[in-house]
Amino acid sequence: MLGTGIAGAERALATGVRAAAGAAAVRALVAAFGDAGHAFPAIALGRALAERGHEVTVETWERWREPIEGLGLAFAAAEEYRVFPPPRAGEEAGAGEAALAMLPLLDGFEPDVVVSDVLTLAPALAAELRGVPRATLIPHLYPAHEPGLPIYGIGMEPPRTAAGRCGWRAALPLLETGLRIGRRELNETRARVGLAPLDRFHGGISERLAIVGTFPQLEYPRQWPAEAVITGPLEFELPHPPIELPAGGGPLVLVAASTAQDPGCELIRRTFDGLAREPVRVVATTNGHRPARPIAVPANGLLVDWLSYSQVMAAAGLVVCHGGHGTIARALALGRPLLVSPAVGDMAENAARVAWAGAGLTVPGRLRRPATLRWATRTLLGDDRYRRAAERIAASGWAGGGAERAAEAVESIRY
Repeated sequence: MLGTGIAGAERALATGVRAAAGAAAVRALVAAFGDAGHAFPAIALGRALAERGHEVTVETWERWREPIEGLGLAFAAAEEYRVFPPPRAGEEAGAGEAALAMLPLLDGFEPDVVVSDVLTLAPALAAELRGVPRATLIPHLYPAHEPGLPIYGIGMEPPRTAAGRCGWRAALPLLETGLRIGRRELNETRARVGLAPLDRFHGGISERLAIVGTFPQLEYPRQWPAEAVITGPLEFELPHPPIELPAGGGPLVLVAASTAQDPGCELIRRTFDGLAREPVRVVATTNGHRPARPIAVPANGLLVDWLSYSQVMAAAGLVVCHGGHGTIARALALGRPLLVSPAVGDMAENAARVAWAGAGLTVPGRLRRPATLRWATRTLLGDDRYRRAAERIAASGWAGGGAERAAEAVESIRY
């Protein structure tokens, strides 16, 4: 089953991308607001396009201006607005108003292509208003449903029997009820800027090009649409000085808390408690969170505000995280198994895919206790199958080059 998924991904890549040799230079607007999980892949794509000789402007939140300009890319500050649910007319700025506010940027820059993050609707609307080809950057698993597979987001592995597949097909009306609501809300926004309604679901994903920035080993076997191109993860990391790792010879466990969730750092606290007497070394990063209640650090532990994943993950024997796609992708790119305890959003789905690929275990949030985390850590460090599965993903050729493959796909949109 896993091999079938990889073969399908390679076919999607082969059919969705034309050779870039001799491609003319393009002006590309790459847009993504949000936290690092969405902004960083967009920055990685912008950098790759610029390195291939293209003129790039990256539109995102002001907080990312310095690293973008440090790469020599042009920066444009994005309007911040509520996406889900879209605000009513007159309440506050929404994607429609932000799209109209973007039009002067498009008129001045005159891009050949607009690439917008899957959750960043305004640039896609603005591109359509100006007739500019648009692509969608999906910096995680492909979210569109495949009949016979579990509903995306609930975090279940694919069925093993025909009866199971029939059961998931029977659940389609429930899924489509939600998709109809999303389509109605999208069409309300489109109407506010003068665009015609769409009949299809997932109208925010371009029918021209959808860049799927994940490992094909995490994608369940499915029928891939012609516009989907799997590239592997698009990696970008802010530079950070190396830290001094805890002394000793025990395996190193990295606790990489979510950058967007868990402000109280409960995953760190419970992992520290669970592993305090284990023959391991534990490094945890709060990723800038400063909880009001202090975190007790055990003798075998180290707590820092920030660290370089490239440094510490490379030295780790295990990565503990909530399941954000960026963290999972970085760990697998380095061949490190994962202990995933999901928080919200697509984290449960990411956790299920890691377990399905054999590269880790899941501890559901309701079971996130020191004893459970200790048991899962012992299992993952004591059974080489998880490490070997992660190392196979790292050695597969998809661990690097994702941004370059995505840039090549963007070049192809003009032909």
